[in-house]
This record gives sequence, structure tokens and C-alpha cells, in this order.
Amino acid sequence: MNAHSSTSAPVTVLGLGPMGRALAAAFVAGGHPTTVWKRTPGRAGELVANGAVEAPELTAAIEASPLVVVCLFDKESVREVLAPAASSLAGRTVAMLTTFTPADARKVSAWLAEHGADYLGGAIMAVPTMIGQPGSQLFYSGPRHLFDTHRATLERLGTSKHVGADVGTSALYETALLSGMYAMFAGYYHGAALIGTAGVSAAEFATYFVPFIQAMATAADGAAEFIDQGDYTTDVQSLEFNRSVLHHIVHVSEDQGISPEVPAMVRELMDRQIRAGHGADSATRAYESIAHPRG
Repeated sequence: MNAHSSTSAPVTVLGLGPMGRALAAAFVAGGHPTTVWKRTPGRAGELVANGAVEAPELTAAIEASPLVVVCLFDKESVREVLAPAASSLAGRTVAMLTTFTPADARKVSAWLAEHGADYLGGAIMAVPTMIGQPGSQLFYSGPRHLFDTHRATLERLGTSKHVGADVGTSALYETALLSGMYAMFAGYYHGAALIGTAGVSAAEFATYFVPFIQAMATAADGAAEFIDQGDYTTDVQSLEFNRSVLHHIVHVSEDQGISPEVPAMVRELMDRQIRAGHGADSATRAYESIAHPRG
């Protein structure tokens, strides 16, 4: 059992799914008096054994701490859970670590404000086993003073960064990073399927894919310069050149009998810019096909 420091701020965690349990465990390990609550009681045994307190009811859980961390399934479950205990929220900061859209965050923030509670939007860029460990990263948005007040507590979960005053910004960061992750994995799935036609296992392919992608990811800094400056002029790696590479990948995929839709999608992004007369520009200009689809 971890001894609580007299200077450790109390915290409440609502929701004890895999992520909620990981959050609560990190707070307990950090020496914070930690109150937990779940709609189905009696499932916090390990947390309680390590020093957490399971509140018998939601109101008691909320009133136990000035910082209430909410990690539930979605916005519907958040409103369903919090509405009956709305009167107990006044004067507390709600750190929302439930996946929301930016619009969801603004709506729930406004609802909490009506009941005298402050809202700090949050986004967890980690899986439960990473919480409290190196590599765990969390984004927060909303009033900066709220983040500063609770930062020492929130840092127990991982590296924490305030990304803006708009409560919806953290949700946008989460979605943007996840979009990049899923696109990357789609590329891996396609590559594994392609090499799999030669009898190569996905595991063997991964040993080559991971270091290659790690090395290529550094090119994002250079791409960012083109995007932020809005000038895609280049004398190397043009759209025309890269489009030919994508066309080759599509052709080989079709010859090998697998779906070409992943590289075909990227090829189409480039084709739009080439059709608009930008074939000599940097391949990074494909960004414009996404950012300005009607442009």
C-alpha cells in the first residue's frame, strides 16, 4: 500500500473500465487520496486493496475531491451519470477524459457551468498499460489556470500539455493523432497483405516496417514547412514523381490479387492536385486535397 503524502491533492475517478482503473491506479501510486466510483459497485477490489476508497454512491464520490476525473464510454453515458448528481458538482473541476468531439466538449462544458462546475477537456494518447509510464501523453484544453492548478496531479498519468483555451481543442488533437495512426496502420495492413502473397508473415514484415516508418516519420518536419508556408515549390520528389510510385503500387497490388484501395486513395489525393496544374510541386501538396476538398 502506498502512503499518502500530506501534500498530495485528493482526486476522484468516475468510471472503472480498463482505462479508468489505470488512471485510478496511477493516482494511488502517486500518493493521492483517490476515491473511485462505478455504476456497478464492488468491482474496485484491487484498487481498494492498494489504498483507494470506493464511494458507496455518486454524490459521495464527487464531493470527496476538488478534481473529478471522468472516464466513461461516451457523451451519453456522461450526461446519464452526472445529471442526477448535478447539484454536487458546484465548485469542482471536471477533467473529462472521455472521448468527445470538440462540439460535445463545448456542450458538456456549458452544461457543467450552469451547475457551477469548471470543465477541463482532456485526451489520452496512450493505452491503459502505458498510464503513469514513460510514453504516456495527455492533452488538456480549457482555462489555463485550471490546468495549472491540477497539473501536479494530472502529471501522475503521463506527460501533460495544455493545448488551448477552447475546451474542444484537446479532442481535436486526439482525433488528429488517431487519424494519422489509423492511416499508418492501413498502410501496414496493405503492405502485409502484399508481401503475404509471397508467403512472408506479417510478423517478419513488421520487423522491416517499423524501423522504416520510424526513419521516414522524420520527414513530417519538412512537410510541415511546406504546409505552414503554403508554398509547395520544389525541384525534388514532385507530385508527378510520387504519383507514378503510387500508380506502381496499385498496379502491383492488382497483379498480386489484393485490394489496391489504400494506395489508390493516396494516388487520388495527388491526382486532384495534378489535374489542377500542380504536378511539379512537392508531393506534400496532397494536403490541400484534404484541407480544401472543394478548392
